[in-house]
Amino acid sequence: MTESNKNVELSIVIPCLDEAETIEICINKARNFLKENNVSGEVVIGDNGSTDGSIEIAQRNGAHVVYIDEKGYGAALMGAIKGSKGEFIIMGDADDSYDFSNLMPFVLKLREGNDLVMGNRFKGGIEKGAMPFLHKYLGNPVLSFIGRLFFKIKIKDFHCGLRGFRKESIQKLELRTTGMEFASEMIVKASIFKLKITEVPTILSKDGRSRPPHLRTWRDGWRHLKFLLMYSPKWLFFYPGLILFLISTILFVIIGINPIHAKKLTFDLHTLTYCGAGIILSYQILSFSFLSRIYAINQGLIPVEKKFLNLFKFFNLEKGLLLGLFIFILGFIMSLNLFMNWRQEDYGRITDLSASFRTLIPSIVMIIIGIQTIFLSFLSSIIGTIQKIKFLDEVN
Repeated sequence: MTESNKNVELSIVIPCLDEAETIEICINKARNFLKENNVSGEVVIGDNGSTDGSIEIAQRNGAHVVYIDEKGYGAALMGAIKGSKGEFIIMGDADDSYDFSNLMPFVLKLREGNDLVMGNRFKGGIEKGAMPFLHKYLGNPVLSFIGRLFFKIKIKDFHCGLRGFRKESIQKLELRTTGMEFASEMIVKASIFKLKITEVPTILSKDGRSRPPHLRTWRDGWRHLKFLLMYSPKWLFFYPGLILFLISTILFVIIGINPIHAKKLTFDLHTLTYCGAGIILSYQILSFSFLSRIYAINQGLIPVEKKFLNLFKFFNLEKGLLLGLFIFILGFIMSLNLFMNWRQEDYGRITDLSASFRTLIPSIVMIIIGIQTIFLSFLSSIIGTIQKIKFLDEVN
């Protein structure tokens, strides 16, 4: 192990929280790998508050220990990565489930110019008892599928804990999550910012600890899913909102003209009311999609896309106000017409309730949508002005 940053090609980073049973074998495997393959490197332990002697074991076996006060898997890794010296980093768990003596496939892929090299346990092999049934057949496949669907990432094993990456490339992503979802954030942001990603087969062995793992199936599974949704405004807001809007609007227009009769079923004013509510709700969801995208770009979570830039050029404050005012006035005129009809009947009982409600419901929907558009225009402009969004300068 060399002390010069220029001469350290690889840092093997291992997060640790009370891993006295297995930390020594992991360190020895990692150090032997560096020596046997003539790779200039170091072993870095990101300790997250161990009290079982893990720190002393790590230091005794020649590892560099970085102390991280903030709790969490992601926090431990970020602290250890920051304290490492290598151009490349390979991270893996301290439970001896990954073979640190067989890291050359990762190193070779990194040397080829890849930014992130993922291990694939389903290609490499999962030993009997190494992965819980729910993780193997439900959690990992489902979350990996969602990741590929949302972010168009081709890798098959989204949550493999053994992975290598170019330190400079990953640090530019400014990763932030401190829990288990850190693993997902790394892949998602690497894909969003167009880093070069590949994967290599790796074997998952049964871990060598006698205690249960830190991972909690449902809690951490939900945290991963929540993260994937939060980083994809399209799938969280836009697509559900668009589907609801189209269905509600089509039915709203059809029933607004005439009731729908299907054998003994009739869809009339009650359905029309629910469709109107669906239009308002879906419009609100679509607004969330627009605003969350502005915020995500402000925070550097996602890059500026040309399509969205063009949309923002069209939807500025003034145009939004005019559109909202136009929709509001249409709704107001319809309501005024209803009022005049009521006046003709001396403000008494309305005789044709069906015709009246076919005007009343659309007018209310348009008034609400118009007001929402006006305030949406102001809110998006406020967010852009306060946070000085990157693409706002390009628009102006």
